[in-house]
Amino acid sequence: MVWLRIAMLSFGGPAGQIAVMHRILVEEKKWIGERRFLHALNYCMMLPGPEAQQLAIYLGWLMHRTKGGVVAGTLFVLPGFIAILALSYLYAALGNVGLVEGLFFGLKAAVLAVVLNAVARIGKRALQNRTMLGLAAIAFAAIFFFDVAFPIIILGAALLGYWGSKSGMAAFQVGGGHGDGNDQGLSDRDSLLGEGLPAHARPNSSWSLRMSATLLLLWLTPVVVLFVMLGSENVFSQIAIFFSKMAVVTFGGAYAVLGYVTQEAVQNYGWLAPGEMLDGLGMAETTPGPLIQVVQFVGFMGAYRDATGLDPMLAATLAAVLTTWVTFVPCFLWIFLGAPYVERLRDNRALSAALSAITAAVVGVILNLAIWFGLHVIFAEVEERHLMGARLLIPNLASLDLFALLLAAGAMVAIFYFKVSMLKVLFGCALLGVLASLVSF
Repeated sequence: MVWLRIAMLSFGGPAGQIAVMHRILVEEKKWIGERRFLHALNYCMMLPGPEAQQLAIYLGWLMHRTKGGVVAGTLFVLPGFIAILALSYLYAALGNVGLVEGLFFGLKAAVLAVVLNAVARIGKRALQNRTMLGLAAIAFAAIFFFDVAFPIIILGAALLGYWGSKSGMAAFQVGGGHGDGNDQGLSDRDSLLGEGLPAHARPNSSWSLRMSATLLLLWLTPVVVLFVMLGSENVFSQIAIFFSKMAVVTFGGAYAVLGYVTQEAVQNYGWLAPGEMLDGLGMAETTPGPLIQVVQFVGFMGAYRDATGLDPMLAATLAAVLTTWVTFVPCFLWIFLGAPYVERLRDNRALSAALSAITAAVVGVILNLAIWFGLHVIFAEVEERHLMGARLLIPNLASLDLFALLLAAGAMVAIFYFKVSMLKVLFGCALLGVLASLVSF
């Protein structure tokens, strides 16, 4: 099955997962054209939640109707869920063992190179001119120095792209239309799907209402039941409510939302420590499926430490299932509700420009995450200061971890210069971390 193959090969975060889908669906199978693929991707970038999984749902629905969207979206998550659950058991049982600590130390260093690679790969597609490059720079400065809320950045980029297209500015005339595709990959008309609008993809208010009502019930029923039965202070209620809220308010995919999740999970709820968040990200980077699957580990550890009378491992397992459910069910809702209308507007240049501007802004947000990771991986102490309204992250130079710096630099050289696959780099760094832990004994 094609979608299971895509799921099993989807390593390395959203950039790598999207690249796998593009290679198999556009280049290999020729099921869908280049511009249609990018149009769907730009729409998914605008939605809250993991854009790679949403893209899988969108393309599965476009090719094989509702069942195709359900199968594609579910299979995209399932392998990663099983893998991270197994790693979470190992982490909870043996997390304080030197070898395990060394394993995740190596993964943290490699993650920095992985995120920077995501910046480069997405930026190569999105930053097609100086205007888009400037938009990415503005987005980076807004979130890194002034802590501007991500939804505001997204809204501003969309409005700017829409205005630029309506004003006739050439810099915003990207995407949209059909063209002949000779210099832009497989054309829509040469793909199996063709360039027309499939009958099932046309807006249908009756179908949209039925699907929306069904998905809302599936999503929110467990949340309401837990809140009523256990109260707002119970860890399961907190997990259900927090990650349901995250599914609505977090935009730009995994890289863009990790800062928000880290702040709430670490500082507000106390479910795990800052270093453990990076450990969870290392798990997600080395397993197939969406990178945002790291939230499964967050929920797992939160319930493991606050089992509320249950066996800790049982509580953690239930929390992992709950977290995954309330995180990914809304993704099906966003796609089935909006995709038919977005697909109909595929030739609307103003909408395409707005979506492309959003993608450019997301590049700046991912760069912000890369620098945040870099500071916290390489330095043990990072102080936050404020100067004239700007937020500055100042590392304590005396807390520099030289081995982490060398490991991260080596991972960057391997990925960017020698083009070593991401999975091999992650495995190599993990192995070096384990060896370092043995030497330190």
